Amino acid sequence: MAGYKTAVEQNIVNLGQNPHRIRDEREKVLEIAIGREVKAHRRQKSLTVSELSERTGLSIGMLSKIENGNTSPSLTTLQMLADALGLPITAFFKRFEENRVAVHTKADEGVEMERAGTRAGHQYNLLGHIGTNSSGVTVEPYLITLSTEADVFPTFQHDGIETLYMLEGEVDYRHGDDIYPLKPGDTLFFDADARHGPEKLVKLPAKYLSIISYPQKS
Repeated sequence: MAGYKTAVEQNIVNLGQNPHRIRDEREKVLEIAIGREVKAHRRQKSLTVSELSERTGLSIGMLSKIENGNTSPSLTTLQMLADALGLPITAFFKRFEENRVAVHTKADEGVEMERAGTRAGHQYNLLGHIGTNSSGVTVEPYLITLSTEADVFPTFQHDGIETLYMLEGEVDYRHGDDIYPLKPGDTLFFDADARHGPEKLVKLPAKYLSIISYPQKS
């Protein structure tokens, strides 16, 4: 039907990144990694290139070359930048040295968890965990199974964003004052600070993925 838009299309925003972009091989070079760190820390301090130039005595042209990875700054230059930004010099090497990890959890190998508020007949399996990482975000993926003996429990409230993907069964799920009927293939994406949880267990057993994302604690 012409002119029809889904809820996702109506609320879509410019995400600002292409998930299919292949990074240039140059980004593996130390100069590129240092440049990205200098630019990121400058922006965190809300400094312009001109203002950083005044603090360090480095020319705007030189700073641009450093931030774009087009030159290899000396240790003296890096120390000047670190002092101006209030950082240890090692901060510029952080991303270059970090390992990128992946977690592969095979079927039926998730770790069964006991979560606060869990009732009888509710099984939570944590599907993977990555600790402190460069994204600054913690993600907890769960496979939740509600058996035929499952209780309906009081609603949850916690930090972060949560995504549900219904795999099996049917559940009427509360978020705030609204109730959403979830069937296999349905998704619910929401701010987890509002009260939420299964309101009515319509068809059991029910199974769904719950993916919770929240900022890492310092």
